[in-house]
Amino acid sequence: MHAVDEEVLSRVHQWLIDGRSCWLATVIGTWGSSPRPVGSLLGCDRDGSIVGSLSGGCVEDDLLEKLTRGELAAERAQFFTYGVSAEESEKFGLPCGGSLLIVIEPLKPEPETVEHFAHMLERLTARQSVTRIVDLKAGSFAYRDVDEFKPLLWDEDQQLLEHTYGPRSQLFIIGAGMVSKYLAQMASNLDYRITVCDPRQHLLDDFDVPGVNLVADMPDDAVRAGASDSASAIVALTHDPRIDDMGLMEALKTDAFYIGAMGSSRTSANRRERLKQLDLSDAEIDRLHAPIGIAIGSKTPPEIAISILAEITAVRSGASPARSLAAAAQTV
Repeated sequence: MHAVDEEVLSRVHQWLIDGRSCWLATVIGTWGSSPRPVGSLLGCDRDGSIVGSLSGGCVEDDLLEKLTRGELAAERAQFFTYGVSAEESEKFGLPCGGSLLIVIEPLKPEPETVEHFAHMLERLTARQSVTRIVDLKAGSFAYRDVDEFKPLLWDEDQQLLEHTYGPRSQLFIIGAGMVSKYLAQMASNLDYRITVCDPRQHLLDDFDVPGVNLVADMPDDAVRAGASDSASAIVALTHDPRIDDMGLMEALKTDAFYIGAMGSSRTSANRRERLKQLDLSDAEIDRLHAPIGIAIGSKTPPEIAISILAEITAVRSGASPARSLAAAAQTV
């Protein structure tokens, strides 16, 4: 789940707590080009406050006008399409030939609705998945806790929406050094939730990247508590085996989609030998990307950060980037 969509759920929840009726709109399908993916959320209230986005164009203003006038989703959830014709696509700022299919739900500040969205947010905070089921025919909604993320399902015949909210992609960085700072800055632009763990409090005190969750704990405990899911990437960047190895020992047993460690080829070989002595299997150790990153001739901290983030991006998308064991300029 993108940060902006999680913000939509938080704002909707707060509006309901404050006793304010509102609407939640979900993109359930697109035809042609679309600036926002399926599953994107928008929330708005009767005062005209808006959070989130459906199109990045003029759809939001038109939708708010229709809602506040009572033309759409006045009492029950409703399916609606923008951009049926080329003229409409141009009018609403959609790309040429594009169409946007949305479900709009009116929400009232009732206890069961407040609890419903509170549960959504609790699951996301715990980095767990939950599916919302919206039945347009029955005028009802419910949730079902699930173990993994699933694509959005829309049954037009049954007018039934099943939308799974999964945890936001996380970059868990072990070590609060210079490379970590650049990596955190760059990853924030890719919508990662960023956690930096380092038991050395004085380094955390100097880590001035906005929006980063700082954890002054041993990395094995921190990984176990907050980075064991398949939406997490874990990187060890301290160059101190007393810290890095502890985090990697735990990380390699998790479902994290990427695990990497900074260091030269010799450093990486020595690390693998140490990890074997910590009772990790060959299969677990083979998950480790070390030397870390794509070999782009990186020498400076920002260049190394670029190479790391490029490899994480490739792994997350299912690509197989070639990695050089030389890992230029990553020295002990």
